[in-house]
Amino acid sequence: MRYLPLTQDDRQAMLAKVGAQSIDDLFVDVPEAARLNGAIPGLPMHASEMAVERHLSKLAARNLTAGQAPFFLGCGAYKHHVPASVDHIIQRGEFLTAYTPYQPEIAQGTLQMLFEFQTQVARLFGTEVANASMYDGSTACWEAIVMAGRVTKRSRAILSTGLHPHYVSVANTMAKFTGDTLVTGAPELTAEPDTDSLIEQIDDHTSCVVVQYPDILGRIGDLSKLAEAAHAKKALLIAVVTEPVALGAIKSPGEMGADIVVGEGQSLGVGLQFGGPYVGLFGCSQKLVRQMPGRLAGETVDAEGKRGYVLTLSTREQHIRREKATSNICTNSGLCALAFSIHMTLLGESGLRKLAALNHGRAVKAAEALTAIPGVELVNKSFFNEFTVKLPREARPVVRELAERGILAGVSLGRLYPAEDALGNGLVVAVTETAEAEDIQALADGLKEVLA
Repeated sequence: MRYLPLTQDDRQAMLAKVGAQSIDDLFVDVPEAARLNGAIPGLPMHASEMAVERHLSKLAARNLTAGQAPFFLGCGAYKHHVPASVDHIIQRGEFLTAYTPYQPEIAQGTLQMLFEFQTQVARLFGTEVANASMYDGSTACWEAIVMAGRVTKRSRAILSTGLHPHYVSVANTMAKFTGDTLVTGAPELTAEPDTDSLIEQIDDHTSCVVVQYPDILGRIGDLSKLAEAAHAKKALLIAVVTEPVALGAIKSPGEMGADIVVGEGQSLGVGLQFGGPYVGLFGCSQKLVRQMPGRLAGETVDAEGKRGYVLTLSTREQHIRREKATSNICTNSGLCALAFSIHMTLLGESGLRKLAALNHGRAVKAAEALTAIPGVELVNKSFFNEFTVKLPREARPVVRELAERGILAGVSLGRLYPAEDALGNGLVVAVTETAEAEDIQALADGLKEVLA
């Protein structure tokens, strides 16, 4: 039964206080046509537990899940093998804490894990510091943009055309409330990222330049030139990494001069999970640490000189002086961060490099197999485990036809950029260590048949 702590008299007193006659008065802004009047159409009033289970099982069986077919989807969410030991370790009692580890004496396991997580992310990104995670990559990206505005006292951000359109969408939504100006556009099917175009747009009003690495088409650019141009105008360079496994093979953004590096950590320790929850990664230079959103765990010693962990810096939105808070994000994706950290620990540096090499090698084989098909062209000059091919016809129906054959072929650019006709033939293909030789062959054979 429902728990209703308020009596009818309580509710009437509250309504009177706000000047409303009834509960319905609180919903006057909702159009009449949008209000639900009665039962939900198409649903029975009741059903047995067994009947509901059977019905939902039939609906779930209609899904073609990542493990049931040759799988080449990517664009920000990647299928990697997560060792069973990750799930086992995250359930250990040492990591149980009440929401937020404010009481260090009972949350040492969680605090130590966050400290290790920060170290791993900082080393991966090539930054001096990293926080204890954020919600996901897209919100971490926006937080980086608004942080750059605080640092530079400017409000014009230049977003690379190679930045994931979902990240751009989140930034545009948030910018409506902050007044920031975002300059962006759709990518072109060219072999190189839009570095020169970004440099031309930097001016004295620019707070930051945001570039994805590797970008939405899988292209890998040298960020050094871009960092130098941004710094010459006293702007910051923000790098977005949606595939952290790539950093086991390519130079980190921090090494090339990025001031802030953010990204999505789903690839390590976290399954696809139909879109979430995921974990946002955030690193920056030491001099910017006071402007960084989120919280930081630090290492210290107790009264007896023994090593211990505490929250060293935390944003103030939950505490005093909320108007000075660096973010309205007041938590972190703790469980996903734990899974990320455990997976990274199990891999180690050499393991991550081997995993990255395996990903790249299989992607190269897939690119060779697909471009051997008449009419299929490779767009990229360089790539890690994700690349874009240009098909001789529109990619969206091709993807649907392959899905009907039990092959999840990739992400069509027409799905990401429906208004851009020039991108309609583009197909982004992601190849991880989970793609076996027979999967790559099935993709190539299926594509050849569909295009014939």
